[in-house]
Amino acid sequence: MNGRQVHRTRALGPVENLEDHVRPDWWRRIFNQIYLKTDGDVVNDEAITRREVDLFSGILRLSPEERILDLCCGQGRHSLELARRGFRNVEGLDRSHYLIQKAKKQARMEHLDVRFREGDARKLPYEPDTFDVVMVLGNSFGYFETMEDDLRVLREILRVLKPQGRVLIDVADGEYLRENFQPRSWEWIDKKYFVCRERSLSLDRQRLISREVVTHVDRGVIVDQFYAERLYTRENLAELLRTAGFSDVEFHGAISPDSQRNQDLGMMERRLVVTAVARKDWTPVRRKRKQAVRNVVVVLGDPRKPDPLKPFYVFDDDDLYTIDKLKGALRELKDYVFTYLDDHDSLIHDLMKLKAGTSLVFNLCDEGFGNDPRRELHVPALLEMLGLPYTGSGPQCLAYCYDKSLVRGIAEEMGIPVPKAFFVSPGATSFELPISFPVILKPNFGDASFGITQRSVANSIEEVVYAISELRERFGYDKPILVEEFLPGSDLSVGIIGNPPEDYTVLPIIEEDYSCLPEGMPRICGYEAKWLQDSPYWKIKSVPANLPGDTEKFIIECCLRLFERLEVRDYCRFDWRLDAAGNPRLLEVNPNPGWCWDGHLAKMAKYAGMSYAEMLRSILEAAERRINAASMMESRRLFPAANGVEVPG
Repeated sequence: MNGRQVHRTRALGPVENLEDHVRPDWWRRIFNQIYLKTDGDVVNDEAITRREVDLFSGILRLSPEERILDLCCGQGRHSLELARRGFRNVEGLDRSHYLIQKAKKQARMEHLDVRFREGDARKLPYEPDTFDVVMVLGNSFGYFETMEDDLRVLREILRVLKPQGRVLIDVADGEYLRENFQPRSWEWIDKKYFVCRERSLSLDRQRLISREVVTHVDRGVIVDQFYAERLYTRENLAELLRTAGFSDVEFHGAISPDSQRNQDLGMMERRLVVTAVARKDWTPVRRKRKQAVRNVVVVLGDPRKPDPLKPFYVFDDDDLYTIDKLKGALRELKDYVFTYLDDHDSLIHDLMKLKAGTSLVFNLCDEGFGNDPRRELHVPALLEMLGLPYTGSGPQCLAYCYDKSLVRGIAEEMGIPVPKAFFVSPGATSFELPISFPVILKPNFGDASFGITQRSVANSIEEVVYAISELRERFGYDKPILVEEFLPGSDLSVGIIGNPPEDYTVLPIIEEDYSCLPEGMPRICGYEAKWLQDSPYWKIKSVPANLPGDTEKFIIECCLRLFERLEVRDYCRFDWRLDAAGNPRLLEVNPNPGWCWDGHLAKMAKYAGMSYAEMLRSILEAAERRINAASMMESRRLFPAANGVEVPG
């Protein structure tokens, strides 16, 4: 995928019932660069945005000192306009990673003091009584499958508003659209993009179902997507606001965008503007006890034992220096006390002895139990048997991802592209080559680029045989070998810290800079780049990737889907490569990736403005939030009667 090409979509053809094809979470995937293009007459028109901000700020009587939340802010067009006008306390929140990144970029370009973050409107990441005003603009209300979820959004808005705070919602006029929606329409967005739309009411007539097929004159169909929005009338919207606890519900007429194209405006054609007031008491202040220092046990590889992945099978000075850098960074985290365990012979006994006073185990034993990489999953399995909470992925996930071929199969099942490949079984003396040269050979089971050298890239049958021989004899690898097509494009790494779908950070994507390598050397980041300091590969650097927006978005969406599908936890690194045409292909998924100060995850964190210590803290905090959330859910399951919450009226 490059500037001239996007990921192709298979069009469904005629569809009898649009509602059958709407995913409950359609809103997770639809808000991207195509959305901006097809709805650009409304969402990217500066004149329309200025007029809307004039209207809304007048209705709310906004003052520059007030703290304002632009909820479901998209690419931040209203937040940015408010900041341009001197409003100093504006925040924007949206579920779309793509749109939030676009908003942040625009704010940086204009040097505007406005904050943007990703989040779910049903669970706002703010303390009670935080905002004077919350705005839900641009028809961003009513996306969820049930009205109960919309009610959750309103109750969260009530919670984060100060007493007497105001909410303003700009939402489709359901009564008008139910009678006047266009069943079919088509339009040219520009000279290249052509959009066809179909619409119908849901079976209960409470939602408008839409289908959008976007075609590019050179690329064919690039989007065939379905979505649904709830049709609120004045009466049921007012009732919902009052049920949520709001007072003084008032409607301020209807608005329509003054579109320059004046074609299909869809749900934006006629919108209601409604305000309400949070007449509530201040939330009682809970005196925060001084946060207790958390005792964290750090589990590491065993420096006393041989390590088959290291060049001389031992922990050398560089490994010990890396551990010292880790301990130095963790010393900066003043609200934690760390105890280090690296003697695997006594590990079980030591963990049992420390269990009573341990808040969390920081599992950094990526070498595996006894430094056996195939027993990496044994460490979290042991921690689970001992009842100790820990960072990182569980045994099942580690087992899945250690098998490269298995991950390939799961990715293909999910529609995520991977390189062409075939298997060479142990002991095989002959095989067919179903893919073209060049190819790259790699152990199907292996970490830390084990067994991957410059001789792993083969351009002939003879070189394939030699590479197999090196794996078997030099590295002692006697398991299946994966032979993949060698992709010549950018070599990419994607890092995620947190736990999708709500609580996560995507770090800046990096790519390997191979410009230091002599002509003719394969462009790979293998064993020599990680372990042999006298190799030309040692000089390879990682730099921020320069990717087209659609390519970056596609890669990130695939990574997030894999994160959830493989049950990865807390942090992960995904390796991708582009083919000659710029199309991305997934290579590997690395749960519990290398944590060292100069590793790929730390490099990505640095480009995100995080220090090494801050990166480690973010992993610890992601695990703590995950564990606390799981504990609360379990408590609610066991004690359902204690879950009622009284909402102020």
